Amino acid sequence: MRFDPEDWRYCPRCGGDLADACIDDHARRVCPDTACGFIAWGNPVPVVCALIECLDRGGQMLLARNVAWPAGRFALVTGFLERDEAPALAVAREVKEETGLDTRAVHWIGNYSFAEANQVLLVYHVEAVGDIALNDELAEVKLIPKHKLKGWERGTGWAVLDWVARRDAP
Repeated sequence: MRFDPEDWRYCPRCGGDLADACIDDHARRVCPDTACGFIAWGNPVPVVCALIECLDRGGQMLLARNVAWPAGRFALVTGFLERDEAPALAVAREVKEETGLDTRAVHWIGNYSFAEANQVLLVYHVEAVGDIALNDELAEVKLIPKHKLKGWERGTGWAVLDWVARRDAP
């Protein structure tokens, strides 16, 4: 479910009704009570994403399917940062929590806007080892030989496209 301040009806500070306003050329939900002054800015949320390479499985790449997604839809392992957590440590934590794998190395791929979910994706190539043990967020995973991995033009797929292009560059 998307967390969208545009859908808010009441002020989280004072409980009054919110109104629509144009601030900095953007539609915002605001509290009309000037003593309160709340503005729902709707800033994107940072999300860490892991393109996982399983070192002890011949370098196969792991893609995951979230329990909320339809069958056949796979993507990178993702998660939210904790307060004061470095993104590279957050992605290693998410890999461990969601797949049971231990991170050996983390390499930056890039950052990508995912406007559909109001997120900024911080994407890493994660080299990992160990036994796969899915937590309750994931329905299944699939392993793809590194040379057969292809990106897709949506969300985390842009990062995969970039990683594959760099991998295949002379």
